[in-house]
Amino acid sequence: MSSTQDTFISHLVELRDRLLRAIVAILVFFVVLMPWAGDIYDLLALPMMNTLPEGTNMIATGVVTPFFVPVKVTLLVAFLIALPYVLHQAWAFIAPGLYAHERRIGLPLVLGTTLLFLLGMAFCYFFVFGTVFKFINDFAPASIMVAPDIEEYLSFVMTLFIAFGITFEVPVVVILLVKAGVVSVAQLKEARPYVIVGAFVIAAIITPPDVISQFMLAVPMILLFEVGIVIARMLSKPVPAAKGDYAAPSEDEVDAGLDRIEKTDKKGD
Repeated sequence: MSSTQDTFISHLVELRDRLLRAIVAILVFFVVLMPWAGDIYDLLALPMMNTLPEGTNMIATGVVTPFFVPVKVTLLVAFLIALPYVLHQAWAFIAPGLYAHERRIGLPLVLGTTLLFLLGMAFCYFFVFGTVFKFINDFAPASIMVAPDIEEYLSFVMTLFIAFGITFEVPVVVILLVKAGVVSVAQLKEARPYVIVGAFVIAAIITPPDVISQFMLAVPMILLFEVGIVIARMLSKPVPAAKGDYAAPSEDEVDAGLDRIEKTDKKGD
């Protein structure tokens, strides 16, 4: 009992140490980036500013909003920069408790998930924001001056970042479902029409009420679903046995063996 308690306490101490290291890494990047907090926010606001009429700026309705919003954005950027180290600490804590085959799957899974989420955010920033903001501003009546509040803008872009980041995880979800035996590749192919409808429904719920942003979320979701099916089919193919390894006999070989046994029994009779 004492040994079990000591092991549990040692795990808690290790978890605390690794969490502290991850937090310190984020704070170090945050402190380093703070002098450029305003520039970082300007970079985030660039897609909106490019679509606003010349001479129009965003506004801040709160007293402390001009300070806190750039700080929040800088903290987010610091977390993204420190993310590889944070994931390393998480993996170093989890890996000793996994089997060898779980470690072989787990590390690529963690790296792939992170990379796909960042790719989703990049796709949203470079391709989606400019198109959506231009559509909204062009649709606005001439009697309205578009001047978004910086806090509402941050909330809006964070929602889209998370939505597109999760959307880009579709291949990982498909592969895990197939590897876990929950569904087969054939079943996923049969479910393709429902996935297409579901993608547009989800896009309509998450994105702003315009057709362009809905298509820009739904179409990548569908394409990534197809990518997941292709990769899952490749991973589920049987690996040919190496020389000297045992390989299961085929049905023809089994039938031929049974025939030989039958003939031998008849001769014996």
